[in-house]
Amino acid sequence: MAITEQDLARAEASMAATREAGHAVKARYDRRRGRVVVVLNSGVEIAFPARLAQGLAGASDECLSEIVISPAGLGLHWPKLNADLYVPALLQGMLGSKQWMARQLGAEGGRARSAAKIAAAQQNGRSGGRPRKVVAA
Repeated sequence: MAITEQDLARAEASMAATREAGHAVKARYDRRRGRVVVVLNSGVEIAFPARLAQGLAGASDECLSEIVISPAGLGLHWPKLNADLYVPALLQGMLGSKQWMARQLGAEGGRARSAAKIAAAQQNGRSGGRPRKVVAA
């Protein structure tokens, strides 16, 4: 499939519109607070805990300190971790891919403790617990 001049012009217009919403001009890792700090072209700064972002959790301060901003300012890259984050997604509170975010939210929900969930688990235990999985031969 060949890319036409019209396709290229549309893509450039789309990127320009995305950049207008905010793009990174500086990025650094704040070791003291354990946060990535991103400065946007508007002067707005956003910061988030590195442990909450896909690919950054558990990384050393040294690895987190090396951040490369893409030429368009729409991406952040950690070369030593081979991790990338999309700046427009960060502005929406997305700290990873949709699939990764769904797993994080699901895990958080599984750890939730409410009175109803505790009572249901206790009742399940009194009933013999979770049924055993049947392995097909």
